[in-house]
Amino acid sequence: QVYLVESGGGLVQAGGSLRLSCAASGRTFSGYAMGWFRQAPGREREFVATITWSGDNTGYADSVKGRFTISRDNAKNTVYLQMNSLKPEDTAVYYCAVDKGQWSSTLKMRGNEYYYWGQGTQVTVSS
Repeated sequence: QVYLVESGGGLVQAGGSLRLSCAASGRTFSGYAMGWFRQAPGREREFVATITWSGDNTGYADSVKGRFTISRDNAKNTVYLQMNSLKPEDTAVYYCAVDKGQWSSTLKMRGNEYYYWGQGTQVTVSS
């Protein structure tokens, strides 16, 4: 059984920072791209950030570019999302996900490119 467990969410004031973690268990994901998505109430899930299996390449939604940083530690089977300069519009449930295919060097920005999903962690940014 594969599990992705997100942590690090919470309530923060606008301008603050949070660091999300996503720990994978059940198998190793070192050869797979990983991504973060989010879903706000009443809105569709949207792409946030992605990182290739090697960590050499990353991609971001325009809305978070320059404020969020995705990284990974393959030895720990964990991906991170450092979120700085948070805004109220960043309020959402954040999900991590694992790519369907191995060893891809392309950036995966669509939800249907991912196979495993975590349960999500709530991030609330107050104004």
